[in-house]
Amino acid sequence: MRPSNRDRILESAVRLVQREGVTAVTFDSVAAEAELTRGGIMYHFPSREGLLAAIHQHLADRWERTLEADAGRPADQLTVGERLAAYIRVSAESATRAELQLMLEAATHPEWAAPWSAVLERWAPLPAEAGDDPASMARLVARLAADGLWMFESLAYRDMPESQRRAVADHLARAVTAP
Repeated sequence: MRPSNRDRILESAVRLVQREGVTAVTFDSVAAEAELTRGGIMYHFPSREGLLAAIHQHLADRWERTLEADAGRPADQLTVGERLAAYIRVSAESATRAELQLMLEAATHPEWAAPWSAVLERWAPLPAEAGDDPASMARLVARLAADGLWMFESLAYRDMPESQRRAVADHLARAVTAP
């Protein structure tokens, strides 16, 4: 099945962000990347803000699908620990610089942050209070460590060796699913 031009545009925009950053996203640059016309981009996205909002939703939806595939079932059928373990594994394996850049950009635009927040709330919720509850504290620390690993690799412009990244993710996942 051939992907739609809308999906092609969104994937092209993500590649552009990966290479050149969020500021590079313009109708002309995305059109060139997607090998479409500026009018073809504007048909689907009448404003740059609409295009950026769609990119955020597109990536959040992709994360949701990847998380479900990793966990083997939807979030609502898993324990909090199982959901967080899936988030840790997926973020250690598939997070990209483009996603980090877009998430950081979303910090100043609540409408762009909403799709990411919804995914995180389902898969890696922060406890209301960790307090003295060791399981809640372990989940909080594991979530912070998983996010830190992703940020480290995205900002350091170097990858941790695959075996080390996987070992860290497995260690964190075990910590949140242990009884």
